[in-house]
Amino acid sequence: MTVSEPFTNLLTQGMVIKDGSKMSKSKGNVVDPDALIHQYGADTVRLFCLFAAPPERDLDWSDQGVEGSYRFLNRVWNLVQEDLEPLKGPASIREPAALTGKNRSLYIKLNQTIKKVTEDIEDRFHFNTAISAIMELVNALYLFRGEGLKDPLSRSVFSQTLETLLILLSPMVPHLVEELWAILGKEGDAQGQTWPSWDPGALSEDERVLVVQVNGKVRSRLTVKVSASEEEMMRQALEDPRIQEWLKGKEIVKTGSCSE
Repeated sequence: MTVSEPFTNLLTQGMVIKDGSKMSKSKGNVVDPDALIHQYGADTVRLFCLFAAPPERDLDWSDQGVEGSYRFLNRVWNLVQEDLEPLKGPASIREPAALTGKNRSLYIKLNQTIKKVTEDIEDRFHFNTAISAIMELVNALYLFRGEGLKDPLSRSVFSQTLETLLILLSPMVPHLVEELWAILGKEGDAQGQTWPSWDPGALSEDERVLVVQVNGKVRSRLTVKVSASEEEMMRQALEDPRIQEWLKGKEIVKTGSCSE
């Protein structure tokens, strides 16, 4: 007898564990979702449940984990609110291949994140690792913003990255994302946008930051090619006007390099 199944794959979810045992009413160790939603919001609870473990494994309930998810969502909220004016309007990078320095680095991180999130959700249903990748992108956005959004290109790169981040987050925290999407003045809703695709040519760094020290103290940071030899890096460092100023009247005794 041949039976036609309505699906080709079955994902069996794990249990929710609290205080070392399965959460159940009979054991009296359940957590009231209404109280959590009232305190943190539904999106925080959703994010924690998805982030705490892959779906096929047991989830260890953690009040601290819920608070951590709440803090992360506040970081996303602040990314929009603290730079609202520069972020309004269309966000697009016209010539991605021409990006250099920090703009190139953030663009690469964005594409790496899109690939990671897409594959983790579509192929493995591992929302926990997808969320982890998004958290890393949020950290990168904070570092990028800390260096300034003074020029139009940096604002465009920052804005497009943040806009894409919201779309990537929309399946996990739809309420927060739609609120931020509206605040940014974007048309339609975030969940109705086309899912972002990644640029295969922007998945690995072709440049790195060379940290130059004189007498153990950082005096300059230079952008060098990943393929640059030790001699090429040394030449570029010695040609840097800031380093030349620190080396006036001094003899170079020892040389080395490090990157960040």
